[in-house]
Amino acid sequence: MKDQVGPQLGNVMVSTTQNRGHAPEFWAEQATKKICGISENADPHIRKQALAFRDRIYQVVLQEIRSAIRSDRVTLSNQLRQRGIKDLAQIIKEL
Repeated sequence: MKDQVGPQLGNVMVSTTQNRGHAPEFWAEQATKKICGISENADPHIRKQALAFRDRIYQVVLQEIRSAIRSDRVTLSNQLRQRGIKDLAQIIKEL
């Protein structure tokens, strides 16, 4: 039997939206799952603490994602304004 060489696919998840991208909450949840895995077999008191920790991580990640989105919109708005596209810059700033 030959050894496989090259990239391997792990678990693949597909999530779709219609007429929009994913919300910050979706991305915060995805990041939190990758950061904080919790065993189903953990002792109840440890599991309770881990769930509380995971919730806090989710809140921090969500806040930072929202801040990044606001920052990117400011950057984009300023770049459009510098190119003389003031109407679109204002619309983006108001989103």
